[in-house]
Amino acid sequence: MLRASNGLIGFINFVTFLLSIPIFGGGIWLSSRATQTDCMRFLQWPLIVIGASILVISLMGFAGSCYRISWLLWLYLFAMFFVIATLFALVVFAYAVTAKGSGQPVLNRSYLDYSLSDYSGWLKDRVSDHYYWAKISSCLRAAKSCRNMGRYVGGVPESADMFYLRHLSPTESGCCKPPTSCEFIYVNETVWTSGGGMLAGDPDCVRWSNDQDQLCYSCDSCKAGVLANVKKNWRKVSVLNIVVLIVLVIVYVVGCAAFRNNRRLDNDEPCGVNRMTKSQPARIHF
Repeated sequence: MLRASNGLIGFINFVTFLLSIPIFGGGIWLSSRATQTDCMRFLQWPLIVIGASILVISLMGFAGSCYRISWLLWLYLFAMFFVIATLFALVVFAYAVTAKGSGQPVLNRSYLDYSLSDYSGWLKDRVSDHYYWAKISSCLRAAKSCRNMGRYVGGVPESADMFYLRHLSPTESGCCKPPTSCEFIYVNETVWTSGGGMLAGDPDCVRWSNDQDQLCYSCDSCKAGVLANVKKNWRKVSVLNIVVLIVLVIVYVVGCAAFRNNRRLDNDEPCGVNRMTKSQPARIHF
């Protein structure tokens, strides 16, 4: 029983070490790409930091539990506690900043429209910031999401009625077409005309451009679409983070048990060697 928790935490951390290798390697690969977009730049450092942290902590836990090195287990438990606290804070933060905002249904449309005024808080301010939005819009252009929207029926673009029945993603709805309130006339998925009528009081109606490199990338609706997409993705990631958090808590508890057991054994005895000595009665010398 004294060795059971040590062996278990050693095995868990060895598996965790193996899983950290592709995460760390993926970050290195992204950083070495010569033609990477801003999207990849956003991803490379989190991947490297997360992979490196898991790798180092796993090695500490494996070595500390296997060889019963007290100071290494102390460091391992401290680092693991910090990771658990940080991950818990990230989960709470993710749900807090994505609590508000959602798409609005539109009459006779299957897709939703997105308005920046529906969102508030830190995430909205972050996306709305001119510096960060320049990077995000550059990423959207590089991804060519709007250019992939085209559909053809019998060699001609789909009709307006067919387009209105499509379920568009938040970024497609917010960035690749004008808001429905502008009452633009459909030509194809990314080309719309005002029809000579009066524009609605929405500033996005003026910002819309049929230039395929502009479209509605400067629109508030595009920012709202990005926020909706971020909210959706963060909620998915938060579910995964909760699962990881539970696993880390279990590992941490086992690590605490391994540390207590380690204090009962000789630090110099290698992992896997059975203790052969037994307690001997005290000898009385005359």
